[in-house]
Amino acid sequence: MRLDRFLSNLPRFSRKQVRLALLAGRVIVDGQTIKDPLHEVRDFSQVLLDDEMLQGGKPARYFMLHKPPGCVSATLDPQHPTVLDLIHEPDKHDLHIAGRLDFNTSGLMLITNDGQWSRRLTQPTTKLAKVYYVETEQPVGEHYLEKFAEGFYFAFEDLTTLPAQLTILGSHRARLSIVEGRYHQVKRMFGFFDNKVLRLHRESMGPLALDPALEPGQYRALRRDEIELI
Repeated sequence: MRLDRFLSNLPRFSRKQVRLALLAGRVIVDGQTIKDPLHEVRDFSQVLLDDEMLQGGKPARYFMLHKPPGCVSATLDPQHPTVLDLIHEPDKHDLHIAGRLDFNTSGLMLITNDGQWSRRLTQPTTKLAKVYYVETEQPVGEHYLEKFAEGFYFAFEDLTTLPAQLTILGSHRARLSIVEGRYHQVKRMFGFFDNKVLRLHRESMGPLALDPALEPGQYRALRRDEIELI
């Protein structure tokens, strides 16, 4: 929320009082004096006016999880274990998933309480590449390459996928880089060739790669330099 709107929503301040307080340098957000009315205030921002706490804030949290197969990308599920069941942190239900994975897909999953950060990571306009390791039932042929680069028409959505980069690793193995996240997209792409995906594993999202030290089901907090990559 914009800082001027955040302050104006408090019943004690008129718009004029907000404007004057900002001009006078009386407002501090996350330890810095802010005069810009358009400055963004997040849920976990600390906001002070004349040393009075208007919002205490809460710490932003960012985690990298190695999602195992057989786990639901959800916060609650009545039948199956969820990725949040693997997270052992206080107030974990404040967290949300940035980029879901199918039930039997494994690999990198990012979990946070920072909505703006997760939107930058997942919104289509940023076109951050998501890289998957794929194993298939039938051989992957050279003729696949042109079609993946061209895009696939999905009739249900009436759209053509954006160009994807396919690298053949072996007769039944490939690495795929896509910038979208359509429903079952990778499986549907290979399904165009009547080739079933047997194993799907996400290796990276944008500049963030799965830590090889993490076993399936394990997680760790992101480092500051990793957070700032997004």
